[in-house]
Amino acid sequence: MTDTPATADLVILGGGSGGYACAFRAAELGLSVILVEKDKVGGTCLHRGCIPTKALLHAAEVADLAREGDQFGVKSSLEGIDINGVNSYKDKIVAGLYKGLQGLVKANKVTFVEGAGTFVAPNAVEVDGKRYTGKNVVLATGSYARTLPGLEIGGRIITSDQALNLDYIPEKVVVLGGGVIGVEFASVWRSFGAEVTVVEALPRLVPAEDEWASKQLERAFRKRKIGFKTGVRFTGATQSETGVSVSLESGETLEADLLLVAVGRGPNSAGHGYEEAGVAMERGFVVTDERLRTNLPNVYAVGDLVPGLQLAHRGFQQGIFVAEEIAGQNPKVIDEAGIPRVTYCNPEVASVGLTEAQAKEKFGGAETLVYALSGNGKSQILKTSGGVKLVREPNGPVVGITMVGERVGELIGEAQLIYNWEAFPEDVAPLVHAHPTQNEALGEAFLALAGKPLHVHG
Repeated sequence: MTDTPATADLVILGGGSGGYACAFRAAELGLSVILVEKDKVGGTCLHRGCIPTKALLHAAEVADLAREGDQFGVKSSLEGIDINGVNSYKDKIVAGLYKGLQGLVKANKVTFVEGAGTFVAPNAVEVDGKRYTGKNVVLATGSYARTLPGLEIGGRIITSDQALNLDYIPEKVVVLGGGVIGVEFASVWRSFGAEVTVVEALPRLVPAEDEWASKQLERAFRKRKIGFKTGVRFTGATQSETGVSVSLESGETLEADLLLVAVGRGPNSAGHGYEEAGVAMERGFVVTDERLRTNLPNVYAVGDLVPGLQLAHRGFQQGIFVAEEIAGQNPKVIDEAGIPRVTYCNPEVASVGLTEAQAKEKFGGAETLVYALSGNGKSQILKTSGGVKLVREPNGPVVGITMVGERVGELIGEAQLIYNWEAFPEDVAPLVHAHPTQNEALGEAFLALAGKPLHVHG
């Protein structure tokens, strides 16, 4: 076996969505690449995030359909959830995708170094005493599941990492945090038959989304009997052999089998030598300019390590951007607002661009339109409610699209094209949307915003 090369055009620290996308694109462009990863290529997204959680959410959807077959004239009932079967379905998907990624590492002739890497100099990463030097270095060490000060993870107090591998379904759960991760797990456990209460310190669920979306989701959660307490702070938790007691600032105490801590993700920057090597940091994040350059020459950072949306597809796109930047292709700067966002609870929340509040702040005003899914044939077939909200700059292009409803995450592709191409309602209104699809709801919303509504909106 030949020795692993110790020098390359590009040394990448971290093999998650950002790191491996950067590696593959750089290799495609003829650059030599060393990719360092202490765990498995694919990172959080593949092994502990997007893919396994969405598998659980699909199993939850199947459970709901079995339970509710009567409303479609189908005699079906839910016998129960075989959690080992669910986990094996989830793990099989992850294993298949992981195998595919490993194949791509080899096919792209990327040198893969397994081990914990330390950034020791502006052009070098050290792994187990061996130094790998690159003309360029990309920091892509991702993020970890955060907790709150004084709240120790262990036993009945868990994060999404442990929640993904539970071998039982809790009867009662408190979810701390009403953001993306919190509402997704609340949705899964409710579908699996658990009693769930979400606690969110901010005034509404999914607080980063348009306020309209929060109201739609809260209405749907009430219908599903998912409890939530917003605008209330957590003060502490104590656990016993049989359960966990969660104390709130309001004086209330909630009893549960488990407490899921879903208060967001922190940058995985500690212990990698960044500060010691002189990388500019802010609250643990690596600071970059819009071209993802750090303050050190030829050192870049991508993904959850960089302040902004913590989304796998953002890291992926940033990885491609940096590879092209290093190869001298001068790629177009990524517009953060143009990155689509999807929360996969039931109902789903999908958005791109600005919320109404952000648009008003930016443009001093905004024109909005809401098209309800009650006017959409396919949504009625699916028995889902929700809607499409459009936000436009006064007399200008559409600057924000938010959708709530079952399966609306699949509509975000057209929505992000509309935003990123700065389309006016008049540009989209003539486009033909297939009938009957939920996609038509977007088309109808644009017809209405262009001043020619054909079906009721509101």
